[in-house]
Amino acid sequence: MSADPLIHETVLTGDRTTGPLHLGHYAGSLAARVRLQDRCRQFLLLADAQALTDNADDPAKVSRNVLEVALDYLAVGIDPAKSVICVQSCLPALADLTMLFLNFVTVARLERNPTVKEEIRLRGFERDVPAGFLCYPAAQAADITGFKASLVPVGDDQLPMIEQTNEIVRRINRIADAPVLPECRALTAPVGRLPGLDGKGKMSKSQGNAIALSATADEIRAAVNAMFTDPGHLKVADPGRVEGNVVFTYLDAFDPDKAEIQALKDHYRRGGLGDRVIKARLEDRLQALLGPIRARRSLFAADPGQVHDILRRGTAIADVLTRQTCAEVRRALGLYHLNGAGVPSV
Repeated sequence: MSADPLIHETVLTGDRTTGPLHLGHYAGSLAARVRLQDRCRQFLLLADAQALTDNADDPAKVSRNVLEVALDYLAVGIDPAKSVICVQSCLPALADLTMLFLNFVTVARLERNPTVKEEIRLRGFERDVPAGFLCYPAAQAADITGFKASLVPVGDDQLPMIEQTNEIVRRINRIADAPVLPECRALTAPVGRLPGLDGKGKMSKSQGNAIALSATADEIRAAVNAMFTDPGHLKVADPGRVEGNVVFTYLDAFDPDKAEIQALKDHYRRGGLGDRVIKARLEDRLQALLGPIRARRSLFAADPGQVHDILRRGTAIADVLTRQTCAEVRRALGLYHLNGAGVPSV
């Protein structure tokens, strides 16, 4: 039997700490992270510094949600004995790498990044975009390379970030005339981005169209009942559209019985299947998924000191690694440094 091809991979992933995580995060990445932690070396970054790039007027919100996102990680099954959970702003080497990397990318290239362009449009920044926000591809490159990650789980919308990271890596390696930093590969989820409950755009905390991983049973029921289906499906007997129907999209993502879901789609298209039936099935699946997650989250939330200890230990491990990477990059580029005796050298 051949060895697992991922056993030698280093994975970096993470989330901005702007609020508790939701089902979109679970389908897009969290479920995969739980599986990956048994197969490779995995680091999870609580990206509070990146969250400040468009939340600088409310740093307390960003800080408060470090614990909230960490609770969601632990609740879904991330094991701190297998995955290192660390806090971005407590890793100074990442900030140092970001400053270095900004010298190897132009403003024009940052502005052409499709992910950045779309996020600027969604936030209505126009020309008032915060400098930190515009430069976050360089910061993300620093995060990835600081851990020497070879695999980065991302959604399709983040693929331009991986491309730009590798551009920076290739330029630094070319200047250093040595393979200082490894290039990385994207790992995309089999489930695409989940739409919001209203069918408009992706599920998002800021748009209020998401189901939080910590949602109560009543909140789950209300969310499913409010889901967009087919506005033309006015009577049970009417044929209905599956495409664009949020309930079926979620059933595809969370119901393991694919044959039964296909049969329901065929029935819905023919007519004779009401929205209430498919919503009831989806609610059952989501209650079964989120109930245990909510219970585990409550247990960890009852002992925040334990969670803070997990973050301290993980951040200490990450600090050693990222400082080492930063030192290697500085040496490879021939930057000025002080040796152990305090004598200036280059």
